Amino acid sequence: MSERECRWGILGAAEIARKNWKAIWNSGNSRLVAVASRSADRAAGFISDCQRQAAFDPVPEVCSSYEDLLARDDIDAVYIPLPTGVRKEWVIRAAESGRHVLCEKPCAPNASDLAEMIDACRSNGVQFMDGVMYMHSARMPRMREVLDDGESVGDIKRIATQFSFRAPDEFFSANIRASAELEPLGCLGDLGWYTLRFILWTMNWQNPTKVHGRLLSSVGEGPNPVPTEFSGELFFEGGVSASFYCSFLTEHQQWGHVSGTKGFLQVSDYVLPNCGGEVSFDIGNAVYSMHGCDFVMQPGRRTVTIPEFSNSFANAQESNLFRTFADLVLSGTPDSFWADIALQTQQVMDACRASAQQDGAGVELSV
Repeated sequence: MSERECRWGILGAAEIARKNWKAIWNSGNSRLVAVASRSADRAAGFISDCQRQAAFDPVPEVCSSYEDLLARDDIDAVYIPLPTGVRKEWVIRAAESGRHVLCEKPCAPNASDLAEMIDACRSNGVQFMDGVMYMHSARMPRMREVLDDGESVGDIKRIATQFSFRAPDEFFSANIRASAELEPLGCLGDLGWYTLRFILWTMNWQNPTKVHGRLLSSVGEGPNPVPTEFSGELFFEGGVSASFYCSFLTEHQQWGHVSGTKGFLQVSDYVLPNCGGEVSFDIGNAVYSMHGCDFVMQPGRRTVTIPEFSNSFANAQESNLFRTFADLVLSGTPDSFWADIALQTQQVMDACRASAQQDGAGVELSV
């Protein structure tokens, strides 16, 4: 392995892989070697399109099958944006070939499958990480400082979060995210993964004791329709509660709100930062007073900004993700934290889905 750069392969020419092509290009410690797709023509077209915006030298090579890419001896890590329904096989095969694995989310249809995938990575000494970009934003440690300072928010009591977008009508018949075979978790997997991760991160990875899930709308027939709108409630020791809502039916929203005994923290764009050269979040410490007939609410709201481009630059969160992953690869010492939180997220998601299948009945988890 090169001591200076991580050599990447991409398994699958999904749309999200275009963004991550540029993230590899911007990372500073990585190089893309090859792209595999179901056909050589598809891989070649993907490479040609991406090279126009972020050109690697030498040009990444075409692999006409996933097997061909994994058989190469010049690739250290693979990024796998394949559909959830078929991803398990290729994560395991990549790990068994000695490749480190960056896996799109939701990582698997269920926690049992994900545990097998992670076990394969661990037994072969390779890094596993999911593709949650915001975990690598400089905004996150700054938010952590605020939540932990004891004064800005105080004791956390309530967390609420939403991630949604309004899909066009044709989405529900043509997009794989509405396919029971390819993306069986629908909006719960595609969007809910982010909201649950935000809650678990806020709680410093404490597991909820009980969850309730509600399938609000879906597509498809049979006992396991594909969620298109889903909500959930999580309950933690110490009296903390959390809610999440994810949907393909309501317009773009991606916010998180943490309420405490002394104030609140609010972030309006934590998944996909609003376009610009800064990311931010708000802290609120309102003061209410009465003066005779005057009832006054002072909002006490302030904004914390962090210099970080929203996308497509070297310090953007997706570039940070690939840089961090490549650093772990180059260090030769995998960090199990990333696999642990991926499995935790999947387990909590499974519990929410199990609750929804029981008409919202509470499902308990081990703390």
